[in-house]
Amino acid sequence: MVDDRLKELRGTSRRNFLRWSATVAACLGVERSRLLNVLNDTAGTAAADTAACATTNRHIHVVDGNGGLANWTLPFPVPAVAKGNNQQFSHHMVGQGVDAQGYDKPWVFTPDSPFQKDTTWKMTAFVGGQNETHTATPNSVITLGGNTMMASAAAIQQANPTLLPVLAVGGIQFGAAPGAPQVAAVGAADQLVGLFNSQASRALLAGDTNGPLAESYYKAFLGLNAAAGRTTIAKPYATGKVSMNLLAKNLASQLTPTQDDLTAMGIGQGTPGAVANMGRAMITTLKAFSLGLTSMLLMRGFNNDPHGMFAGGNGNATTTSAAIARMMDGLYTIGKSLQDPACSAKTLADALVFSVSGDTFKQPFDRNNWGDGTPGGSNLLYVMGAGRIKTGWFGELANGNTARSFDVGTGNVSQAAYNTLRGPAGAAASAAVLFAVAKGDMRRVSDFYNGPAIDALVNLNVTG
Repeated sequence: MVDDRLKELRGTSRRNFLRWSATVAACLGVERSRLLNVLNDTAGTAAADTAACATTNRHIHVVDGNGGLANWTLPFPVPAVAKGNNQQFSHHMVGQGVDAQGYDKPWVFTPDSPFQKDTTWKMTAFVGGQNETHTATPNSVITLGGNTMMASAAAIQQANPTLLPVLAVGGIQFGAAPGAPQVAAVGAADQLVGLFNSQASRALLAGDTNGPLAESYYKAFLGLNAAAGRTTIAKPYATGKVSMNLLAKNLASQLTPTQDDLTAMGIGQGTPGAVANMGRAMITTLKAFSLGLTSMLLMRGFNNDPHGMFAGGNGNATTTSAAIARMMDGLYTIGKSLQDPACSAKTLADALVFSVSGDTFKQPFDRNNWGDGTPGGSNLLYVMGAGRIKTGWFGELANGNTARSFDVGTGNVSQAAYNTLRGPAGAAASAAVLFAVAKGDMRRVSDFYNGPAIDALVNLNVTG
């Protein structure tokens, strides 16, 4: 029977109840469909519909500092470098690049690039922003006016409440935007599971268990407990903190990476430390996504300033590129194996936006000491836009001195001076990411972005 007190919840109160319900369901191992049935029975169809129909995608964003972004140009190469014939270019497979098929703009695969088969994921590279060499907190391609891309995306995701809306691993600068939630931060990937246990306990205890809605929450718990088939848990629920902490610890086994997960990510002996840390964080986060516990992961990627990448030949670059590629293919594989909790017909691979930014991608046309300078002082934002963003390179890196950005209105390479376009291009690239996170809701994008229309950068007619 529907409880009128739960049915009448609005705004923050409804979000808190849905967040609490999802946390209890995750702890008890209740399937999403059963959770929705319980919500329908206890809080009414409106609450169930809100929980069932996510209007946003999840988001993983990697921030590289101190030249770390350069590592990503190995599996996601600059077209003119991968297809060139100069062995002094900063790549381990110069001349082996082939044009990718089915992209909107030019994109090149080398033999070890990810996403070449058995995948729906396609990448985009935006040439915009400016070189910010040797800073751990680069922001020129992730800023929209006074808002950061990450905080703006997180604010948009608040339409679908989760226990910990934003996770941050490795000292990431989140920034600000109206409506953005607080960040739950840890120093390393292996601390994420403990963070969830702690926060789950707090959320369960804070769920009006001692307030005016205590009886209503308790009835909702009984419904979830019955759905889980665990009648022995109902009585301890009323005893308070100890029982709630024990219940939350049920999450640990569900969130901890397994050996199969690590194998899928290619993580093992010899994997570069940064890749292993990213991969472990991604695995736990994907599992948390599948339980409806979080919406975004921000993490430090590379921070290694790889001037000596090619000092001994191509060996280091080959190892690094292959490790990134295995990790990214593994991200897709694991995401494809997990159902989107907000859409039974789709997987998390269909509902994930992935992006990478950094301070400098270094000089792609000269491997000697892999210098920090970039063509025209340019920067890059790599994105996998869940089908919402047009794919390929927007702008181009023509040679060691010349970068060309793109016209926001047309999406085409612009011949205008790079320094006149870098700001608008960076903001537009971030806006495209917001569009993907918002599942094509341009109205929400306009709450944070007031630049030229980005219609030429995105796919306007995608449904679902």
